[in-house]
Amino acid sequence: MNLTHREADLIFSIMRELTGEFSHAEVRKRVGRWLLDLLDADYFASYLWNEASGAFVSGVYINMTEANLAGYEAYYQYRDPITPTLQRRRMATPVSEIMAHERLRRTEFFNDFLYRDGLFYGLNYFAYDRGENIGDMRIWRARGKEDFSRRDAALVDAIGPSFVNALVRANRLSEATPVQRFVQFSRDWGLTAREGEVADMLVTGLSDEDICTVLCISKPTLRSHIGAVFRKVGVQRRGQLGHVLTTRNHHF
Repeated sequence: MNLTHREADLIFSIMRELTGEFSHAEVRKRVGRWLLDLLDADYFASYLWNEASGAFVSGVYINMTEANLAGYEAYYQYRDPITPTLQRRRMATPVSEIMAHERLRRTEFFNDFLYRDGLFYGLNYFAYDRGENIGDMRIWRARGKEDFSRRDAALVDAIGPSFVNALVRANRLSEATPVQRFVQFSRDWGLTAREGEVADMLVTGLSDEDICTVLCISKPTLRSHIGAVFRKVGVQRRGQLGHVLTTRNHHF
């Protein structure tokens, strides 16, 4: 494939960026920003597949609303006519290759979820390590732009190995220092998936600004999540959350 100078520069920049040591969520968020530029796209989302629950969790996203993504996580992912097929692919795939766009536009998934945030044409990539789906990239363009092409998919495939290696490295870094996490036991306290993620970030000492950046949420939304976490877990300060985790086994 012949690359333009701009495409080559962006692809090599992505590859260089992915050699760094980042958390799993940060890897996905960073590559998302680059891909929107490379593909002239407008929206990005990425999830982890949880085999035990049969659901996508730990979402990060760019230019999408939290309320709409909450609807996806709670309802629309279980009525998704495209992702199960795309997930089985080991290469980047335009959504229209597995379902004609006109047919997709007649679905509840499109009208009540995708189009609510302006998503129109999609391209997905699912990363695999030894047969396990370890993360994905979901890139979308707005109405008025062209659908993704096989050439666009080839550009994503070009950075696919670097993306997989970065996710594997992030997982190994996490496993090297295993800790209990609120997201693992969110049901014990009645936390939502997002509240569990917020609680874990508070335990690690991330600032409010950093949490908002990683999760793509506003400060008022973050304060609402923190209030819910404190109320459900039964603490008054973020410094108490770590102690709650270490003493969890005495309570459950």
